[in-house]
Amino acid sequence: MKANSSDRPVIRPLPVIDRARQVTDALADYVEDARLQAGDRLPAERELMAALAVGRSTIREAIRHFQALGVIETRKGSGTYLLKPVSRATIHMPLSFDAAHLRDALLQTLEVRRGIECEAGMVAARRRTAKDLVVIEEKLNEMERVHLEKGTSGPEDLAFHLAVYDATHNPLFRQLLEQMRETFERFWEHPFDRQDFARRSFPFHRTLFNAIAAGDAEAARAETLKILDIVEEDIKEMSK
Repeated sequence: MKANSSDRPVIRPLPVIDRARQVTDALADYVEDARLQAGDRLPAERELMAALAVGRSTIREAIRHFQALGVIETRKGSGTYLLKPVSRATIHMPLSFDAAHLRDALLQTLEVRRGIECEAGMVAARRRTAKDLVVIEEKLNEMERVHLEKGTSGPEDLAFHLAVYDATHNPLFRQLLEQMRETFERFWEHPFDRQDFARRSFPFHRTLFNAIAAGDAEAARAETLKILDIVEEDIKEMSK
């Protein structure tokens, strides 16, 4: 019996080669192989065109892709520079939202921070090593010193929290929260132009460290909530 032609396997057409994707992969490989760091300059357009045998439009499409992810920036008359390390395996998640209304924007970001930072504190309490505790306490001591001396400790406060995120041994905690802070830095540094913003949360950084040092995940969560609750109270009070 003759086989029905409709039963035969279908030969599918080859996919169109995505040249821009190939270029982004090649650039990521170059950055990784060359061990470029944030602030390093990437090769010029002409050099990339010659090396990869593609047109200017393809190069620029790949550049725009990385720009949209916040990985690189182009400086007029200077060149293209790396903002963050990248490899072909790196997944980038850009953040964007409407910050036209400061109070609403701060409260929205706080909702996200509350979930992530509480979990980070709990995980840090479970996984921290003796070395982690030394680093966290060093950052805390410096934060306390600056706070008592100047009444504010923005960079030192950030350094303390980043040390806590590192103690989770899950790089996504630090990357997500650091990216949030970078995105919202212009109004999280001194919201409402108040140097005393969230100053009342200062003592709870020490109790958060104590909870992490004791390996008490629930206490770490509770102390993190105390810090963020004060932040929320100040947002609402100062925005009246």
